Amino acid sequence: MKLYIWTQCRENYGTAEQPYWKFKGGMDYFVPMGKRVSDSDVTATVMAVRGDIESTHPMYEEYILGWEVVADDYMTDFEKSQLDFEGFVRYPTKVLELV
Repeated sequence: MKLYIWTQCRENYGTAEQPYWKFKGGMDYFVPMGKRVSDSDVTATVMAVRGDIESTHPMYEEYILGWEVVADDYMTDFEKSQLDFEGFVRYPTKVLELV
Protein backbone atom coordinates (compact mmCIF):
# COMPACT_ATOMS: atom_id res chain seq x y z
CA MET A 1 0.00 0.00 0.00
CA LYS A 2 1.05 3.61 -0.45
CA LEU A 3 -0.31 6.94 0.65
CA TYR A 4 -1.39 9.26 -2.17
CA ILE A 5 -1.32 12.96 -1.20
CA TRP A 6 -2.46 15.80 -3.46
CA THR A 7 -1.92 19.52 -2.96
CA GLN A 8 -3.00 22.96 -4.14
CA CYS A 9 -0.50 25.61 -5.23
CA ARG A 10 -1.13 29.36 -5.33
CA GLU A 11 1.03 32.18 -6.66
CA ASN A 12 0.81 35.81 -5.59
CA TYR A 13 0.71 38.11 -8.62
CA GLY A 14 0.51 41.16 -6.39
CA THR A 15 2.85 42.16 -3.60
CA ALA A 16 3.31 41.00 -0.04
CA GLU A 17 1.39 44.10 1.08
CA GLN A 18 -1.37 43.79 -1.55
CA PRO A 19 -1.61 40.15 -2.54
CA TYR A 20 -3.43 38.92 -5.63
CA TRP A 21 -3.49 35.12 -5.35
CA LYS A 22 -4.07 32.80 -8.32
CA PHE A 23 -4.55 29.05 -8.03
CA LYS A 24 -1.93 27.17 -10.07
CA GLY A 25 -2.89 23.53 -9.92
CA GLY A 26 -1.13 21.26 -7.50
CA MET A 27 1.29 18.40 -7.01
CA ASP A 28 0.98 14.70 -6.27
CA TYR A 29 3.07 12.70 -3.81
CA PHE A 30 3.35 9.04 -2.83
CA VAL A 31 4.55 7.73 0.53
CA PRO A 32 5.21 3.97 0.80
CA MET A 33 3.15 2.61 3.69
CA GLY A 34 4.06 -1.06 3.78
CA LYS A 35 1.52 -2.70 6.05
CA ARG A 36 0.72 0.48 8.04
CA VAL A 37 -2.82 1.28 7.01
CA SER A 38 -4.75 2.11 10.18
CA ASP A 39 -6.30 5.57 10.34
CA SER A 40 -3.91 6.65 13.07
CA ASP A 41 -0.88 5.45 11.05
CA VAL A 42 -2.09 7.31 7.97
CA THR A 43 -2.69 10.52 9.92
CA ALA A 44 0.73 10.22 11.60
CA THR A 45 2.36 9.71 8.20
CA VAL A 46 0.65 12.78 6.72
CA MET A 47 1.81 14.86 9.69
CA ALA A 48 5.35 13.45 9.32
CA VAL A 49 5.68 14.49 5.65
CA ARG A 50 3.66 17.72 5.88
CA GLY A 51 6.83 19.78 6.40
CA ASP A 52 8.37 18.30 3.24
CA ILE A 53 5.30 19.19 1.18
CA GLU A 54 3.70 22.39 2.42
CA SER A 55 5.26 25.76 1.76
CA THR A 56 4.23 29.26 2.76
CA HIS A 57 5.88 32.34 1.30
CA PRO A 58 4.49 35.83 0.61
CA MET A 59 4.57 35.00 -3.12
CA TYR A 60 3.84 31.24 -3.20
CA GLU A 61 1.91 28.64 -1.19
CA GLU A 62 1.44 24.90 -1.43
CA TYR A 63 -0.81 23.03 0.96
CA ILE A 64 -2.28 19.56 1.29
CA LEU A 65 -5.85 19.20 0.04
CA GLY A 66 -6.37 15.51 0.71
CA TRP A 67 -4.99 11.99 0.84
CA GLU A 68 -5.96 8.36 0.55
CA VAL A 69 -4.34 4.95 0.82
CA VAL A 70 -4.01 3.27 -2.58
CA ALA A 71 -2.56 0.07 -4.02
CA ASP A 72 1.14 -0.11 -4.85
CA ASP A 73 0.40 -0.14 -8.60
CA TYR A 74 -1.89 2.95 -8.43
CA MET A 75 -1.12 5.65 -11.01
CA THR A 76 -2.23 9.28 -10.89
CA ASP A 77 -4.26 10.71 -13.76
CA PHE A 78 -1.14 12.59 -14.91
CA GLU A 79 0.91 9.39 -14.99
CA LYS A 80 -1.88 7.57 -16.87
CA SER A 81 -2.10 10.34 -19.48
CA GLN A 82 1.67 10.21 -20.04
CA LEU A 83 1.45 6.46 -20.56
CA ASP A 84 -1.45 6.88 -22.99
CA PHE A 85 0.17 9.62 -25.07
CA GLU A 86 3.89 8.79 -24.87
CA GLY A 87 3.94 5.11 -24.02
CA PHE A 88 5.92 5.70 -20.82
CA VAL A 89 5.88 7.89 -17.72
CA ARG A 90 8.43 10.68 -18.20
CA TYR A 91 7.47 12.57 -15.01
CA PRO A 92 6.60 10.10 -12.24
CA THR A 93 4.92 11.19 -9.04
CA LYS A 94 7.41 12.26 -6.38
CA VAL A 95 7.95 9.60 -3.71
CA LEU A 96 8.61 10.75 -0.15
CA GLU A 97 10.41 8.30 2.11
CA LEU A 98 9.93 8.24 5.86
CA VAL A 99 13.16 8.15 7.83
